[in-house]
Amino acid sequence: MGRERTKKLALSAMFLALGLVLPMVTGQIPKVGNLLLPMHIPVFLCGLICGWQYGGVVGFLCPLLRWAIFSSPSMPKGMGMAFELAAYGIIAGYFYAHSRWKCVYSLYRSLLAAMVGGRLVWAAARIVMMGAAGIPFSWGIFVADGFVTAIPGIILQLILIPAIMVALDRAKLVPFSKTRPADRRAKGELP
Repeated sequence: MGRERTKKLALSAMFLALGLVLPMVTGQIPKVGNLLLPMHIPVFLCGLICGWQYGGVVGFLCPLLRWAIFSSPSMPKGMGMAFELAAYGIIAGYFYAHSRWKCVYSLYRSLLAAMVGGRLVWAAARIVMMGAAGIPFSWGIFVADGFVTAIPGIILQLILIPAIMVALDRAKLVPFSKTRPADRRAKGELP
């Protein structure tokens, strides 16, 4: 196993642990947790830093492990979250890795694409699960649960994640780059 892969596995384990622990900060007040979406932040960071494959796995496992250990989030809500968070990690990581430049602009573009894509995956999962239970899933439920309720969490993510990435760039831990994906592919940085 290469050094880079070992580093990504270790970081992914750290992000998974953060995804399990961060919701405890707001766990005493479930409404606050539903508004701030603390489990989403480590998944986005994992996808951006470690890559889409790692972000997808961490995103899928995080709600399922949290349910197995702490019985929260409840099922079937947790299963819908597993698909949603997996989509966040995959989409954010893929778009960022294949951006022409690694900068704040491409970071925001990747985050916004992932937020929209993840919520569409969440809606598809909810349609299937609610349909199996005989409960209709309406456009109003999608807008209310997927966007309106999540506005504080979305704002927090759009402020906190770029701030963390800029701090990591300044510390030279995860530097932004100005090389094209084709050049990075030639160096073996991309598949």
